[in-house]
Amino acid sequence: MTEERVHVTAVVNAPPETVFEVLADPTTHQAIDGTGWVRESLDGKPVTEVGQVFRMAMHHDNHPEGYYEMANRVEVFDPPRAIAWQPGQGPGEKGNLSGNSELVFGGWIWRYDLRAVDDDRTEVTLTYDWSGVAPEMRDIPFPPFEPAHLDNSLKHLGELAEARR
Repeated sequence: MTEERVHVTAVVNAPPETVFEVLADPTTHQAIDGTGWVRESLDGKPVTEVGQVFRMAMHHDNHPEGYYEMANRVEVFDPPRAIAWQPGQGPGEKGNLSGNSELVFGGWIWRYDLRAVDDDRTEVTLTYDWSGVAPEMRDIPFPPFEPAHLDNSLKHLGELAEARR
């Protein structure tokens, strides 16, 4: 772990195309997450390009609203090698995410890098990078979860991808 980035790597028993397909489908993100924070996809559409915004329902006991929404802007889309998104929100915590111009992004990024080990196995590196978070937004500790959460996420991703082979 560096000062503003944490990453983990695991080998998944599925080809990179299958792993990427799972990651590009926001309806799978709740099952990948493992913390219970990520809930259902609010759009139900797969990720297809850089700049696309996909919305997710969220829940956290310590959040002022409990249930809230996040809009995620795709920063990297390079099938089947890499995918990344940056979470953001609209002016209202719970909604008002109707237009991209209203969105404010926090500067933290979720990134998955995939490398074929062989025809049926993929090395996946999951990185949580908060180096772009502005000082005025650092009123919470980063990362806001135990780093073991990343290992759990890769385990869940592996299970989903292996089931799709």
